[in-house]
Amino acid sequence: MGIEQSGKGGKGKVSNESKKSKRRHRKLSPVQRLYETCKEVFADCGPGIVPSSEKVEKLAALLDGITQVDVGLRPSMPFFSSERASVITYLHLHECDKFSIGIFCLPPTSVIPLHNHPGMTVFSKLLFGTMHIKSYDWSDEVDRNTGGTMANGIDPKSYPDGLRLAKLKVNSEFTAPCGPSILYPTEGGNMHCFTARTACAVLVENVSVADGQEEGYAWLKEREKPEDLSVVGVPYSGPKIARK
Repeated sequence: MGIEQSGKGGKGKVSNESKKSKRRHRKLSPVQRLYETCKEVFADCGPGIVPSSEKVEKLAALLDGITQVDVGLRPSMPFFSSERASVITYLHLHECDKFSIGIFCLPPTSVIPLHNHPGMTVFSKLLFGTMHIKSYDWSDEVDRNTGGTMANGIDPKSYPDGLRLAKLKVNSEFTAPCGPSILYPTEGGNMHCFTARTACAVLVENVSVADGQEEGYAWLKEREKPEDLSVVGVPYSGPKIARK
């Protein structure tokens, strides 16, 4: 917002251009406002670069107000049928070299396996439904006074190559409406798994659990996408985004 203040100590004045910009912003659809806010928030970002706290708060506040109606979704749509439990649908809204926006549509009992977002800051919002989320961050908790033994008494050398210790961040169920989730490149639960308890829609901007989970920790090993995971891309048919 542009505010002009006179050099003589008078009252500040909002420019005509700023007034027009505010009126235009109010007239935009929620999806268009989301797109334009993402352009602003991620303009100077790249892999591993986190937006400023002010920009994070701005985007989170906007995302918090987005509803299923704003993106043209209903739980009765075929994407969410229990007969399609093995198929997850992805609605593509936008993608560029700075950010992407999409919606995952999950039928009841469907699962998006544990996966990560290397170098990314990820915003997500559960639009409707109940979902169980389990997430981890890589753990660097090493007690140097015990010859390299992990802080919880685990010896990393006793596990096969390729395994890394991760700390449990979230292991809970969430039901819409609920606030947005923000994942950072190295914290906030960047590795997460989604399990749909009911039909769910998640608006969003391979690692697997190995045996040997400890209290609050798990040994993880990267692998390729599971062969039985089916994610189908479908054209988005909700309110359009005007790209400039």
